Amino acid sequence: MSMNRVVITGRGAVSPYGLGVQQLLDGVWQGRSAVKVMEAWRQISGLKSLLAAPVPPFDAKNKLPRARRRSMGPVALYATLAAQEAAADAGLSEAFLTGGEVGAVIGSTTGSPEALAALYGHYLLDNSIEAIKAGEFFKIMGHSCSANVCMTLGITGEQWAPTSACTSAAQALGLGYLLVQSGRQQAMLCGGADETHASVTGVFDVVRAASCRNETPGATPSPFDLKRDGVVCGAGSGILVLESLDSARQRGARIYGEICGFGHVNDSEHIAHPHSTSMARAMVRAMAEAGVSSADIDYVNAHATGTEQGDRAEAQAIAQAVRGSVAVSSLKGHFGHTLGAAGGLETIVLLEMLLRQELVPTLHLEDIDPDCHCVDLVQHLRPQAIKTVIKNNFALGGVNAAFIIRRVEDDV
Repeated sequence: MSMNRVVITGRGAVSPYGLGVQQLLDGVWQGRSAVKVMEAWRQISGLKSLLAAPVPPFDAKNKLPRARRRSMGPVALYATLAAQEAAADAGLSEAFLTGGEVGAVIGSTTGSPEALAALYGHYLLDNSIEAIKAGEFFKIMGHSCSANVCMTLGITGEQWAPTSACTSAAQALGLGYLLVQSGRQQAMLCGGADETHASVTGVFDVVRAASCRNETPGATPSPFDLKRDGVVCGAGSGILVLESLDSARQRGARIYGEICGFGHVNDSEHIAHPHSTSMARAMVRAMAEAGVSSADIDYVNAHATGTEQGDRAEAQAIAQAVRGSVAVSSLKGHFGHTLGAAGGLETIVLLEMLLRQELVPTLHLEDIDPDCHCVDLVQHLRPQAIKTVIKNNFALGGVNAAFIIRRVEDDV
């Protein structure tokens, strides 16, 4: 059976820089940090990290009607706005979106943490469900993002919702790639979303993986840096339209890039600790599926979150799977670790790097950890010819994902 080539034809974003892809790209290329101190968190006993990269406030009333918003927590709202932008960017007509040949696969770490906290605040503190509104469940269910996106856009194709924390969007992109490649769907809206909440940062704080530089929020996280001290959680949503090449050609759609390989492997060594061999296996499998060699890889966009173990393991894995001279950088220093949205938002920026032929550096990387110096870590905006790149995302629980994305020339 012949397999479809899978291309990316639409991008949509809600990020710590604001609403829209352009806000995201402007913030990154200007080298601005989106990290801030969450003053309200000072009231939480035992919470050491007060840092986050939240989505700036906006008036949702002007974006969606109340009837739609009633079933959405912030995480689903972000996903829906990003999906609307991606569909419009790709030029997907209403008839195409609702005709059954378009599906959605959108992940998140959980449903809305804000809604979860409110619901259990009533239930546990008052031992009562009387104050819980009927629509609250739709905000906290694991597939809240995908369900609300499908309802809003009228999507009648397949709906999926990976919930694998930091690889939720990466798994969504991988599944969308497989569904379009196999011909089950003509196009897919793929990506992920998450929202900031003290309980989310608290999870990383408890395992001593959160950055605690509360006095200098604009200088953290700092992936690959010798003085890095952990993760800063971010929020938002990154959604991409994946489509068969034939469909994109027929519609005359703009093509941002082609996904031509997906490596997805499990690490059963430890539920929390990263494993460089498994990271390397994911990259090697992606290259094998794409039919490219390590010499063909021009750049690796790293998952690197700013933790001591994770950054070191990934740098060593890249050197092992690709080569030590390959250019590498992470986007976490710019807008934090957006968890379930990370694979989507970071891929949008990666596609822009392919378009501009420029590599975005790792923000705050000043003194490279000698254990991470096994690859070419980008520290300044670098003009460079890039055609074939790797996108990495890894998660607690042993999930390792890697994509090969290729710049598409005009003669595809």
